[in-house]
Amino acid sequence: FIQNRDSSISKKIKSWQNIQFKLIGKINLEGYVGFANLPNQVYRKSVKRGFEFTLMVVGESGLGKSTLINSLFLTDLYSPEYPGPSHRIKKTVQVEQSKVLIKEGGVQLLLTIVDTPGFGDAVDNSNCWQPVIDHIDSKFEDYLNAESRVNRRQMPDSRVHCCLYFIAPSGHGLKPLDIEFMKRLHEKVNIIPLIAKADTLTPEECQQFKKQIMREIQEHKIKIYEFPETDDEEESKLVKKIKDRLPLAVVGSNTIIEVNGKRVRGRQYPWGVAEVENGEHCDFTILRNMLIRTHMQDLKDVTNNVHYENYRSRKLAAVTYNGVDNNKNKGQLTKTLEKNKKKKIF
Repeated sequence: FIQNRDSSISKKIKSWQNIQFKLIGKINLEGYVGFANLPNQVYRKSVKRGFEFTLMVVGESGLGKSTLINSLFLTDLYSPEYPGPSHRIKKTVQVEQSKVLIKEGGVQLLLTIVDTPGFGDAVDNSNCWQPVIDHIDSKFEDYLNAESRVNRRQMPDSRVHCCLYFIAPSGHGLKPLDIEFMKRLHEKVNIIPLIAKADTLTPEECQQFKKQIMREIQEHKIKIYEFPETDDEEESKLVKKIKDRLPLAVVGSNTIIEVNGKRVRGRQYPWGVAEVENGEHCDFTILRNMLIRTHMQDLKDVTNNVHYENYRSRKLAAVTYNGVDNNKNKGQLTKTLEKNKKKKIF
């Protein structure tokens, strides 16, 4: 009886495999069915759940990282009570996280800022990128472990979605540390290079500096964030405009100054005011629009579909047939795979 049942099941499976599904064509409905309302359902569900975004800022002390973050999100994430990383005493490269819940128009965003105080400040900066790599890998590992749990309803996404790398406005191209850091991390995170304190350069110097940086990035085959291709003409123009301005030259300020009867964020100089949100003075508005308004979801998608998948593939491939994991940090999923393989061997 059991053999007959198995044979009948196998016949049914084969018959299903032989069935070919054909697309009969595109049909325009005459009446209203309702599935056109699906995007609204997704929108309501997403707004109710809220959004998460993790932004890493890396660069030497004194390049205006904390000021730029405050300017980007119009919030005092760093204040005299909780100063930025450059104003704290540190001895080695550390990785610190700051979380803030921002609400705008009924949408809430859990923003996580990852600081790297002490980066590039030592006399010997050998392997100063290692704590940053370890942090990114540990967040991938946490997410991989969360995926392997029985209950996967709550899976907080603490993976680093974007890394803003601040380049000192020296006018002499990239430093060896800049090149080495980006080469070590370009396959783990979306890197967006920024020229910090761009108001210290003249417009001509800034343009020349940008060309030199992009030339060096191409020479060393560094992969910075690739903007997605689109068929929309307006979006294509926007992406082209951003690409032409890379690396973005930014200015940050927490000071409100009145210019011609208008209150703006800027920096006061004897010869005038450098306005943060003036496109003729710097690329701050381009960065904010790209990072928050137009490409935030794409940064998250690239992190999930490219960088995380690469890490996941390497992690699972590292579990060899004899159950030995070549990686240092063993997560719950790795340990489970090892146990299962040992059972098969013995």
